[in-house]
Amino acid sequence: MNKVQKLAALAVLPVAAALVAVPAQAAGQAAERPSCPAPSKAEMLRSSAAKVDRPARGAAAIKGVRVDHIPKGFTHGQVIVNKHDGMVEYGYQWSDDRDDVSRRHRALWVRVVCWPKATSLAQLKNAPFSIGSFSGDATTTKIGDRQVLRQKGDGALGAGVYTGWVERAGVVVTVMASPPLVPGSAEIIKGIRL
Repeated sequence: MNKVQKLAALAVLPVAAALVAVPAQAAGQAAERPSCPAPSKAEMLRSSAAKVDRPARGAAAIKGVRVDHIPKGFTHGQVIVNKHDGMVEYGYQWSDDRDDVSRRHRALWVRVVCWPKATSLAQLKNAPFSIGSFSGDATTTKIGDRQVLRQKGDGALGAGVYTGWVERAGVVVTVMASPPLVPGSAEIIKGIRL
């Protein structure tokens, strides 16, 4: 190798080292922060405008979340986004056309909460959710491979069963199923993938 070739080879080394270091550094940073499905600006606008989807969206209604088991019979749906207290709540509500007070009314709400402080199931009892807090009567149970909190729906949630868990540090998932959907709620929960 002559002097020109040696100088050219030495000049390329810092660039090559930088190219190798950048992906490794980015991977390390990505592992440090929780990845949480976040709503787009368009979804935030749809939520604030209370736009309704007719027909309801399917399994990928929440960007970054897959709900593999959605019972049939929903006629409309709506994206719900709320930012407060350092958290972002992002979810979708499926519903049928029956009146909310009807015993046959079918409704399903799946929500992902990006809450950096969330690391354990016990924290959900004190979580500052805008709707759907877990009161003292919540019980811990196992559904599939998930430890979850479960309680009867009441107040703003309506009737049914409300379930929540910490999917991973900083990421909480909640599911509210109306009474007709309660028998199949375990299948719905098992089918949720982030």
